[in-house]
Amino acid sequence: MSDPSFPNFDTMTTAEFEQYLPDLFADSNGKLSTDPRLQAFLSCHPDCAALVRDLETIAEHAKSLFEPDYEPSDDVWTNIQSKLQQENPGDNDLPLAAKS
Repeated sequence: MSDPSFPNFDTMTTAEFEQYLPDLFADSNGKLSTDPRLQAFLSCHPDCAALVRDLETIAEHAKSLFEPDYEPSDDVWTNIQSKLQQENPGDNDLPLAAKS
């Protein structure tokens, strides 16, 4: 946290925590509950700890939306390329299917 206006983590109030939560969360890459600077605060403020756990769960689920469930086989890509070449028979600039 490069911002010198962050509160002292030992004396931070719940209101200060809520004010700085977006920046704290962003700086922690979505794992604020493992930040050693906040362990004492979170253990003394169970509502804040629950909020952090909820936000971490939401962030983890949001990340999973961008992970493909499966990768189509090479046959699928070859089929797409073949169909495109049929639709554009004079266009030899179509990319070849990538091999993984």
